[in-house]
Amino acid sequence: MIDLSIIIISWKMKSMLSELLHSIVQHADGVSYEIIIVDNFSGDGTVEMIHSDFPNAILIRNSKNRGVARARNQALPLANGRYILILDADMLLIENSFKKMIEFMDKTRDAGICGGKLIFPDGTVQHNARRYPSPLAFILRRLSFLRVIQNSEVLKNHEMIEWDRNDIRDVDYVIGACQMIRREALKTVGLLDEKIFYGPEDVDFCLRMYRNGWKVYYYPYTSIIHYEQRITKKKYLSMLSFRHLCGIFYLFLKYRGRLSRES
Repeated sequence: MIDLSIIIISWKMKSMLSELLHSIVQHADGVSYEIIIVDNFSGDGTVEMIHSDFPNAILIRNSKNRGVARARNQALPLANGRYILILDADMLLIENSFKKMIEFMDKTRDAGICGGKLIFPDGTVQHNARRYPSPLAFILRRLSFLRVIQNSEVLKNHEMIEWDRNDIRDVDYVIGACQMIRREALKTVGLLDEKIFYGPEDVDFCLRMYRNGWKVYYYPYTSIIHYEQRITKKKYLSMLSFRHLCGIFYLFLKYRGRLSRES
């Protein structure tokens, strides 16, 4: 069995995806891996680029944008690795992060999911490990371009601003941009919830990990650049933004307004 199955969704991100794939080839020595790409009908030359430059990648071509959960669920059953890595297309490896994360997972048997340290291109650390959000925290995140919102105690608590991200911790959830998943945990928890088109499917997945006896860890000893597109914050009135909001409402309805590790 290979070490790692890398699952990447692509939607109109040809250039960034190409950079990511090249960085994987450059920084994955000592790790046996496969790459599974789901293209959500990009129409920007992504498919042709993959065929030309990365012919060994497994490619799933969708005839429409099927969203995040459904697209990832298309790839997950095809994964052959001991671990499965969900990775966004707007990422860039700068070191052998996969090997370090696999070594951590190998020695941490209760880890269902591990997320590495994500940084902006300037080296600023992102808050990709968080507490479960309240409905208000979700709303404030969409308005976080306002300075008064950035200083909100609700948002600071959700994003765990008080923590410098320099130690390993089990956390409520790590964002879906980078989640290394143990195969046995996936079998226990099941696939992503396809009723969430785009948005809080990562919160739901990590919550289900805890409720099925696994933990979610933040691992700070390797860094990956995340350009963080945050499409819905750029287009507030788009259909994608609407579907994102629907996903948030559905999440709280599903858990009756109570997001917690205990059922």
